[in-house]
Formats: sequence, structure tokens, C-alpha cells
Amino acid sequence: MKTDAIGTRRFTAIILGYPFALMAIATLVNLGLTGIRPLAVGLPTTPVLAALILAALLLLANHTWLMTSTELARLRYGMQATPEEWAESGRTPGDIAPEGHAELQRRQNAHRNATENSVIFAVLAGAMVLSSPAPLAAQIWMIGFAIGRLGHSYGFLSGQAGLRGGFMSVSLTALYGMAGYLLIALVF
Repeated sequence: MKTDAIGTRRFTAIILGYPFALMAIATLVNLGLTGIRPLAVGLPTTPVLAALILAALLLLANHTWLMTSTELARLRYGMQATPEEWAESGRTPGDIAPEGHAELQRRQNAHRNATENSVIFAVLAGAMVLSSPAPLAAQIWMIGFAIGRLGHSYGFLSGQAGLRGGFMSVSLTALYGMAGYLLIALVF
């Protein structure tokens, strides 16, 4: 078997096993640290609401950072956002150096990734705060998710793939942690 084929098979196994490894880590944290309580619908306690508010503020900072970075890249490379703006500028996308397109695409990819993960977070966090969770669980998973997103954005924007991947693992583990907590609390 060729070396490339062996490498592809190895990476395929890693990619397929990755979510299950993160789920296992999240489950161990939930069972070992968070003190899972049976699901009981109620208004959030102050520590749980504080975790949600802090996470929301960190996610807003991340969004602001990505938005600002995107607009600064457009400005730096003379790029426009809409066909109307391109027409008004008298330039076309073909006038822009490939580096400009690559940097704009980097920022747009980072922003898309943040958005798609934040939607899942919003659903899980909303359910979690209404389920009377253990405060430590809310703090670990909600704030952990937001920190993971900030680190992911930094790694993405600075071109550090390993850092980006590591922080993506943090934010995914937090999502799996919230989902797992809710599932275990539901059947507790």
C-alpha cells in the first residue's frame, strides 16, 4: 500500500473518531465534575444567568472582532462588499491581488464558522439555562464555548492551523458537554 493511501486512511480514522473522543471527554467532565441534576424547568439562578451573560459578551466581542477585521481587510485591499459598491469604485474583483482575496476569504470563513457554531450554542444554552443546571456545568460549558470561539478566531486570523483546531476542539467539547448534560438530566 502506498504511503499516501496509508496516511489518508489514518486521517480518515482520526476524522471519524474525533467527535466521539470529544463526546467522551465531555461526558467524563459532566459525570465527574458538574454534578448533573435531574431536569427541572425553571428560571435560571444568578450564577447560571451570569455564565450565559459572560458567554454572550465574549461572543459579541468575537463577532465584533471578525466583523472589524473583515472590513479592515476590504479597506486594505480596496475590496467592496456589493456589486453596487464595485460599480461605484470603478474597480472589479479582478483588479485585486490574490492575497487580498485570500485574506478576505479567511475572514469570511472564520465568520461563517463562528456563526454556524453560535446557532447551535444558542439553542443548547437556552435549553440549559431553563433546565435548572448545576451552576458549574453552565459555567464550564457556556464560558468554555465562548473562550473556544475567541481562540478559534485568533488561530484562524493569524494563520495558525494547530491553534485554530485546538480551540475548535474546546468549543465543540462545550457543545457536546451541554447536549450531553441535557440528555443525562432528561433521563436521570
